[in-house]
Amino acid sequence: MIEPGVVLIAIGGNALVHEGESGALCRQQERSAAFARQVVELLEAGWRVLVTHGNGPQVGFILRRGELVAPDATVEGLPELPLWLAVADSQGGIGHLLCLAIDDALIADDRPERAVAVLTHVEVDADDPAFGHPTKPIGGLLTADSARRRVAEEGWSVVETGPGVFRRVVPSPAPTAILEAAHVRTLTEAGAVVIAAGGGGIPLVRHDGQWTAVDAVVDKDRSSALLAAEIGVDTVVLVTGVDEVCVDFGRPTQRALQDVTVDEMRAHLAAGQFPAGSMGPKVESALRFVEAGGRQSIITSLERLPDALAGKAGTHVSGPERAQ
Repeated sequence: MIEPGVVLIAIGGNALVHEGESGALCRQQERSAAFARQVVELLEAGWRVLVTHGNGPQVGFILRRGELVAPDATVEGLPELPLWLAVADSQGGIGHLLCLAIDDALIADDRPERAVAVLTHVEVDADDPAFGHPTKPIGGLLTADSARRRVAEEGWSVVETGPGVFRRVVPSPAPTAILEAAHVRTLTEAGAVVIAAGGGGIPLVRHDGQWTAVDAVVDKDRSSALLAAEIGVDTVVLVTGVDEVCVDFGRPTQRALQDVTVDEMRAHLAAGQFPAGSMGPKVESALRFVEAGGRQSIITSLERLPDALAGKAGTHVSGPERAQ
């Protein structure tokens, strides 16, 4: 049994919009409500909860809406919509959905806590090589023809994510600091259910004493691990599509990992068990948090979240002195 403390739960944007879906608002509201009930369950178990979230599908939808009205933009006087502003818009929208759902669940359970969404900025290095090598998928799925058209007409970078299926990719630099970390800590200590670092945070660079937003989407798991380490979170849960991380995935020797040390997980990572395009970023983020002094990282599915925090599911990564 895991002793309750402060837990950061990092959910993906696809927790609200499943791959290939239209992103209907009613579905996102339903899934926000289901997640909110899990949050209340954790509060009842003694946890203090901090939530971060991705925005891959949502930021793509926002940009696409801008593209559809682009021919009329000059006539209508519409402002441009850079990627960094779309990240900010998605952070506000998803934060609203989650706050409302969590507050409704708290009120229904007659609990005193309330949810607070913090518009979060992250510092990145202007010289990060990621700006020259886009890797972060955003938006919906594209056919080969539509992908070729986007590349030719709009200069997109695209990757094939499955046979004949493509997605747009954008730069994803590493976060170096969370600007609102101290405020997130204060709200968490005050008992609020804080929603922060949405979409990985709005990326900024520092130049001549001023902040400038840049076109990129920071990986939310990396921002989550950094935020958790900066404010002293006990446990980080990185939510994914599987109940546990597996080695030899898809082979007859496939084996689920349950309780592993940092050293063991590093060895699996070095052996190529977790590709960069799949489980690699989550494993890296889990390791970074524990190596920075965190108690443990857990990788699991949203459905098994309560069981994972009860020690009954998920892959638990800890330092050698904490492993059982």
